[in-house]
Amino acid sequence: YGVMGSSKTANALMTRFNYEEKGMYAWVIKPSIDNRDDTVDETGRRVSVIKSRIGLSAPVELVRPEDNIIAMYDNLVQNVLGHDAAAIIVDECQFLTVEQIDQLRAIVNDFSVPVMCFGLRTDFQTKLFPGSMRLMELADCIEEIKTMCDCGCKATVNARISNGYIVTEGAQVVLGGNDSYIAMCHKCYIRGIREHKKIKLHGEN
Repeated sequence: YGVMGSSKTANALMTRFNYEEKGMYAWVIKPSIDNRDDTVDETGRRVSVIKSRIGLSAPVELVRPEDNIIAMYDNLVQNVLGHDAAAIIVDECQFLTVEQIDQLRAIVNDFSVPVMCFGLRTDFQTKLFPGSMRLMELADCIEEIKTMCDCGCKATVNARISNGYIVTEGAQVVLGGNDSYIAMCHKCYIRGIREHKKIKLHGEN
């Protein structure tokens, strides 16, 4: 896990590359709510991908809130691969349902397939996403991907910015990147709220 801009997707893609370089198939999935990087191919068909800020990308299978990941994986094994995947890689895992996290845990237990999830721990109000909370409860190993606040301290907060100011109310899920969010340390986050400071987003003139 890590805050926005900490290279979570890049790490997920590098993990996929490491498997596939050795001739092993890694199944890459992400929640369907995150369609920011979808593209259209030459036939006009919509293609879902994950894409990092440094330009790496890969095709991905979408998981809808009503989907059963165990059934999806079984279909992949029976009708596509003919054998178990070497690994399952999940991007934006915070958007999965609690039930889907339990399903991923069951795949690890029942099929001995490693599952690596990459995503946010908390939302713009510093509260856990339901999917992230369940992952924290069930994961065999939890690792933080670190990045820095503009002040130089470790960033721990995903601050949502609107019209230059930190947003403290609203829906938990509002998709966005550098145009809407900035990673901050908790001290700068609280100071920005208390002092109603104007926050400059990265890449903003």
